[in-house]
Amino acid sequence: DKPLMKTVASAAGVRCAQGGLVSKQEVAARSFPIPYPFVIKPTNEGSSVGVFLVKDESDLAPLEAAWPFGETAMIEAFIAGHELTVAVLGDKDEARALAVTELKPRENAFYDYESKYSDGKTDHLLPAPLPQEVYDEALRLAVLAYRAGRCHGAARADFRWDESQEGTKGLVFLEMNTQPGMTPLSLLPEQALHAGLTFDNLIQWMLDHPTWPA
Repeated sequence: DKPLMKTVASAAGVRCAQGGLVSKQEVAARSFPIPYPFVIKPTNEGSSVGVFLVKDESDLAPLEAAWPFGETAMIEAFIAGHELTVAVLGDKDEARALAVTELKPRENAFYDYESKYSDGKTDHLLPAPLPQEVYDEALRLAVLAYRAGRCHGAARADFRWDESQEGTKGLVFLEMNTQPGMTPLSLLPEQALHAGLTFDNLIQWMLDHPTWPA
């Protein structure tokens, strides 16, 4: 539930992308709470399924033609800059962020489904080449959002960073992925290995720390 996750993260002090919910009727009427460019996405899908980058009105045509994700959608301001992600491992007692990865799609405008699951489509910069204060803040906010959402087991927090903003002001939380991928291209196993956990170690840790509270 992406809108609910943003609500609890924001209440915990995590800066979130500006936006809200829109109905199909509001899309047809071009009634949006924020100006172009923005991102529109389903409220409860994963892997960037159904995510559209809307630069102007011309990008809305395919969206109106087929929207199989319910009567409402999320709309968020498009944050120019860097795509970042942070994997978090934790249970009811503690949580730790593993690392920050910057994702640089080679062809597409953002880290979409094709960029995620096609080998060679995205460069994973691990650790992300960021100012130290931005790197550390991404780790802190990922854990804060994780705890605010009462997550357990393994999850991954996604951010955008606008480097034109002073300090860490340009670091914005997008969403929490509570079922992170475990493919050869996935980010959780990659960050776990960076933190010293082999794939087998990671699987054992997940078995020892079930995703439901005791």
